[in-house]
Amino acid sequence: MADNSSSLLDRSRTIAGPGYNRWLVPPAALAIHLAIGQVYAFSVFKKPLGALISGNVDAPAPTDWTPGQIGWIFSIAIVLLGLSAAIFGKWLERVGPRKAMMAAALCFGGGFMIGSLGIHLHSLVLLYLGYGVLGGIGLGLGYISPVSTLIKWFPDRKGVATGMAIMGFGGGAMIASPLSVALMAHFKSTGTLGVAATFITLGIIYFLFMQFGVWTIRVPADDWAPAGYVPNAEHNALITTGNVSADNAIKTPQFWLLWVVLMTNVTAGIGVLETASPLIQDTFSKAAMGGGKFVTAAAAAGFVGLLSLFNLLGRFFWSSASDKMGRKVTYAIYFALGIALYLLIPTLGHNLQLTLYVVVACVIISMYGGGFATIPAYLSDLFGKYQVGAIHGRLLTAWSTAGVVGPLIVNYLHESRKAQGFTGSAAYQTVFYTMAGVLVVGLLANFAVTAVNEKYFEKGPVTP
Repeated sequence: MADNSSSLLDRSRTIAGPGYNRWLVPPAALAIHLAIGQVYAFSVFKKPLGALISGNVDAPAPTDWTPGQIGWIFSIAIVLLGLSAAIFGKWLERVGPRKAMMAAALCFGGGFMIGSLGIHLHSLVLLYLGYGVLGGIGLGLGYISPVSTLIKWFPDRKGVATGMAIMGFGGGAMIASPLSVALMAHFKSTGTLGVAATFITLGIIYFLFMQFGVWTIRVPADDWAPAGYVPNAEHNALITTGNVSADNAIKTPQFWLLWVVLMTNVTAGIGVLETASPLIQDTFSKAAMGGGKFVTAAAAAGFVGLLSLFNLLGRFFWSSASDKMGRKVTYAIYFALGIALYLLIPTLGHNLQLTLYVVVACVIISMYGGGFATIPAYLSDLFGKYQVGAIHGRLLTAWSTAGVVGPLIVNYLHESRKAQGFTGSAAYQTVFYTMAGVLVVGLLANFAVTAVNEKYFEKGPVTP
């Protein structure tokens, strides 16, 4: 029962009453994840941020920020996403999703505000601290807030549940990319190519949008279960009958194998997403196309939005399919098919096959998104739902690692190829071949996953 003297943000004020429709919970999760998923559209800011002094994206000034410096903004945000999820995971389980969602909204919206000041003053440190650090903490809190809640509402459909919880994050760029381009065009006369004013506007919009999730989220009562649901009725050797605490989970080899699985899947995908806009513009530039029809900045923004759509769809499709195929088989598909497609895409770029290039990129990103949505269900299968939110938070340090490693690999290999005189698709060739090798490591780690030893289980009943 709720304590009427407690804060409206407290967990006790969010416990659903008898007869509550659990299908009202996914929209709350989507509101949070659609907002913080904006981070996947950050590449639309890369060229404008690299030309704030010159005011010309095609001819940056010597004092403008370099692509490498700008790339760190995204990496810092992803690092803080993972770290904050790991640090605050157990706190979230204790205080409930509403308080965590409000903290996420304040941090994410505030990160845009401080970042805007950094752009206005041309202070890279402020931009790192704002969008990177504070915004990254908002990303982490917002990312894990709905996940364990939805797993508890949908124990009979864990893959569907995690797909619903995380699909919005993949689709955030589908909204943010064209919105950001339109806002920068609208505010262009205000200076800084309209980027500073766009950051302020986005900060306000996303804070307000996230309030829907904050005030509509509900958690089930401790004794609630779906009608007709029989716990542990699934017949799969990897689905546990016990519960493992977050502290014990990190002592198991299964946790670290899944850490490698997530890290490799994310490293391969995030390197492409982080540079998606300049990638397709460089590969299908006016020079590469012989002066014919080429990919403009607006078209590249559309490509980023399309990738976001498949990121979103892949999260729901693949995680839902994993309820039937099993998590281990689903990840094997991600890695095996991903290796083949990463090896193919440089050839498509070299041959200027734009349509096939876009199709393959979309399939790659659908599996990248699917990996994110499937991992919480994989964790719940192996460790139970007792502290799955906290375990998921700790596993997201793999995302933090990939958030640095992925863009570093892409930027280093791309800049090295450019220094050797390669242009267009050839400048990215070694990037894709390297990522295929990274996926091989993930395939081997997934193959090694087995059931968790019972010695790690909690003794006696637990309250999820």
